[in-house]
Amino acid sequence: MLNIESISKGFGGQILLDNTGLQINPGERVGLVGRNGHGKTTLLNMIAKTDYPDDGKIAYPAGYKIGVLSQKISFEKNNVLEEAMLGLLDHEKDHSWKAEKILAGLGFSQSDMKKDPELFSGGYQVRLNLAKVLVSQPDLLILDEPTNYLDITSIRWISKFLISWPREVLLVTHDRGFMDNVVTHIAGIHRQKIRKIKGNTGKYYFQVAQDEEIYEKTRLNEEKKNKEIELFVTRFRAKARLANMVQSRLKTLEKNQAKEKLDQLKNLAFSFNYLPFAGKQVLTADKLFFSWDKKKTLIENFSLTIYPNDRIAIIGKNGKGKTTLLKMLSQNLDPDRGEVMVNPGISKGYFEQTNVKSLNDNFTIEEELIHSQPDFDRQAARNICGAMMFEKDAALKKISVLSGGEKSRVMLGKLLISPLNLVLLDEPTNHLDIEACDAFVGALNYFEGAVILVTHNEMFLHDLATRLVVFKKEGISIFEGNYREFLEKEGWEEEQESIEVKKTVSATLSKKQLRQKKSEIIASRSKVINPIQKVISRIEDTIEEKESHTQKVNDQLLIASQKQDGLSIQTLAKELADLEKDVESLFEELEKQMDEMELKKKSFEKELNALERC
Repeated sequence: MLNIESISKGFGGQILLDNTGLQINPGERVGLVGRNGHGKTTLLNMIAKTDYPDDGKIAYPAGYKIGVLSQKISFEKNNVLEEAMLGLLDHEKDHSWKAEKILAGLGFSQSDMKKDPELFSGGYQVRLNLAKVLVSQPDLLILDEPTNYLDITSIRWISKFLISWPREVLLVTHDRGFMDNVVTHIAGIHRQKIRKIKGNTGKYYFQVAQDEEIYEKTRLNEEKKNKEIELFVTRFRAKARLANMVQSRLKTLEKNQAKEKLDQLKNLAFSFNYLPFAGKQVLTADKLFFSWDKKKTLIENFSLTIYPNDRIAIIGKNGKGKTTLLKMLSQNLDPDRGEVMVNPGISKGYFEQTNVKSLNDNFTIEEELIHSQPDFDRQAARNICGAMMFEKDAALKKISVLSGGEKSRVMLGKLLISPLNLVLLDEPTNHLDIEACDAFVGALNYFEGAVILVTHNEMFLHDLATRLVVFKKEGISIFEGNYREFLEKEGWEEEQESIEVKKTVSATLSKKQLRQKKSEIIASRSKVINPIQKVISRIEDTIEEKESHTQKVNDQLLIASQKQDGLSIQTLAKELADLEKDVESLFEELEKQMDEMELKKKSFEKELNALERC
């Protein structure tokens, strides 16, 4: 269990966290959300003890271990097993069997363990980094943007792995679908405070919006009441007969601390500039061939026609040629054979992460945008700067001082300022936070032109794609349908292979054994759940009794106040305070018991579901 108590943290004049806290309980998988630059990475660093709060403390139980899966991929050893063993505890440095067991569980074969880590795909390199963390047997697993360098199949694999992880998880990711699939709770950094709720991102953002709406309505009501009091005091201050009433209202006014109006938080405001297009076809790719290595053809005899309203997603494992195909379709790379023909009326925009190198370090952000579209004036460029959250003087920052994420936003800004009817995007959201990703999906949905997108974000695929270009072992195919239909009809090869293995294993179990096992699980569930339910019922009965008693004491206190019985008021007020404290403690215990019961139920449901699949 991790307990963060009343921490504050700031850099320069910016306060990121202000007297706030967070608790992560046993078995919870917590997703950490918040806008870029609002303190997520800083909080992770403080938990991992690579940074420290200005005030407050972060407490762990004795012997509590924290494992951090970093975004950075680097290796010290020239074989997989030795690299994984680097994560072993000091007194277990020669226990190679522990590393082997975890590597095998992560999908590495016996022969893989002797290979150089650099020979593996990005997905398996992340798995190797994960193995180094797991061999240290952490109680809390921290993952900072684990999906950035993973392909879809690896993301789907790590999602299942984290769901089955028996201890605590703290996850930061811009991939909302991945987060919602994995976590049990959301902790959000919002207005320098951390707030945790049970549920997914949708529930969290709804709750935040609702709370802010209530706050603003309350603030306006209180402001109105205070003005009415001020008006009363002004009108009747001089009347001696109303002096007591005036003084009473003045005291009320002093007690009423005016609520501050909430600052408007800016979101990225994506809106593509559509150039009307009346043609029937946007682009045609005819019999494309390409290879980086002449011994192995990467793309072979591939043809595709793109229409004006197409939403095409290019999907598949890393290293199969997705980015290469996108470059050829954007005419930034020539095919070895074949032809890409673009309609003369097409104006296309192309985005990929490495394009940031094309930015001029000597330009300001504003100058970079104006230079990319000379027809636009300074005000239009400033508007785009504001939409990309480079407001006022921030628009005058030099490109050379920007972070990688800020440079990516400039590249997106250059797309927004250009009139387009075809947009080609290669992983455009890696440096955006969840709110910005949502805004980006919305902008693409409203864009009237064609979109071709390389992404591993399954939420994007579900929301956008109407056609798919799929890279598989046997080559490239075009799937005429959305991503849900693809999963239902074809699915990913690796998952199909895994299902076949499970079927083979389950076939060895007789129906009688399955029924017996199911009965054992149900009996065990009753033994575990029933005592917790009894405890919950006892707590609820006690709360009901305490609240009934509280109402009686309140009534007695009101009578004592009317009689001005000072001794009774003092006694009853103390009794009331004690009752309220008892009820608060009971509610905390009730919530704890209910959470525990929910975790136990999910565990048993998982076992039963696994049996049903058998």
